Amino acid sequence: MNNILKISFRNLKRNSRRTLLTASLITLGVVFVLLYTALSGSFKGYMIGQITDSNMGHIQIHKKGYVASVDTLPLDKNLNQTAIDFIEKELKDNPYVESYAFKIKFGAMFSNFESTTNIRLNAIIPEQEFKTLPALEQRITGLKGELSGGEVLVPELLANGMKTKIGDTIVLVANNKAGSVNGINVKVGGIVGQISGPGGKDGYITLEDAKKVLRMGEMMEVSEIVIRLKDLSTLEKAKVSLAPILEKQNKEGKPSFEVHTWEQLSPFYNIIRMLDVMNLSMKIILISIVLISILNVMVMSVYERVREIGTIAAMGTRPSTIVKLFLAEGLMLGIFGAIVGGVVSFGLVAVLNVVKITYSFGRESGLVLSPSLGMSEAVSVGIIVIFISLVASISPALKASRLDPVEALRTF
Repeated sequence: MNNILKISFRNLKRNSRRTLLTASLITLGVVFVLLYTALSGSFKGYMIGQITDSNMGHIQIHKKGYVASVDTLPLDKNLNQTAIDFIEKELKDNPYVESYAFKIKFGAMFSNFESTTNIRLNAIIPEQEFKTLPALEQRITGLKGELSGGEVLVPELLANGMKTKIGDTIVLVANNKAGSVNGINVKVGGIVGQISGPGGKDGYITLEDAKKVLRMGEMMEVSEIVIRLKDLSTLEKAKVSLAPILEKQNKEGKPSFEVHTWEQLSPFYNIIRMLDVMNLSMKIILISIVLISILNVMVMSVYERVREIGTIAAMGTRPSTIVKLFLAEGLMLGIFGAIVGGVVSFGLVAVLNVVKITYSFGRESGLVLSPSLGMSEAVSVGIIVIFISLVASISPALKASRLDPVEALRTF
């Protein structure tokens, strides 16, 4: 085996120009795919962060049937105190859960005493909310300290349209689940910047203020419980661990609650899936580049070395040994391209992180690219390259092994 590798290496070295060109094509293919993977991963991470850390969390728990009618923000499908106590007990003992937050979602009328419009409100417990959705606090301007009772956080679009600024007093009017109307005066405590994704038009008040305007009394009611996980990669395992909540039944013997991941709730998940499909497409392109490059160099090698192949065949070299020689050459080219491509890719990713390239997405501008490349991704691409290098070498290797020694020597 060592002799085969030595001979194969010598053959590649002897045709250095062709070998260098082929190896360069393979290297460029690896670099292109790994760089694309790193850059798209940065964008993908930003998108997921905006969705999960600004509004949705990683998992949400609702009363059965709430999500199907979420557009109407139904107050009659709130979780009552008994349900909250049961769910909270399960969450406190769950090893995957980092934090959770209670929230009431409802529609209201927003009036600045000159004009009136609709607003979608999230009633929150500030300490819980900002811990569970850390990116939300970063988008609030003008808020001094924590959101307090008697204050409202107004979405930027609504604040601009209603010419409302921080410190203004406005009126919130809402119907409770019994149909009665009530209103409270609150002061604009801050402006919520736009979010790329759902929740870009949501306002925020405290849960206590929501109980007043909705006349809920002292008993706790919430529309949803938002969960943040310790590690997003454990999303499916975490959902499975919440099985006791899903299995809980009401008096009619039907499920009491429903549990959804952000992937099930957000339409932006389709964009994330498209990125994954594009990553797969890039890998297919890589396979095509490597396949054509290796196949071309091996076919040319067979035609240029017909007499050499005929000579070693006439000397008694078995066809299987000739096949091994060509496969070894393809293997070496694949390994070289994979290693050099991986090293160059890691270097370029490091340079991009130092340069701090920015990009824009929608209304967001000045977002800094933070590409990262994992060793597992580089290894997986390298394995694909090496495997395809071997596959591409099979046909030329078989062709070389089947050459007739007499005809091969007669060629020159």
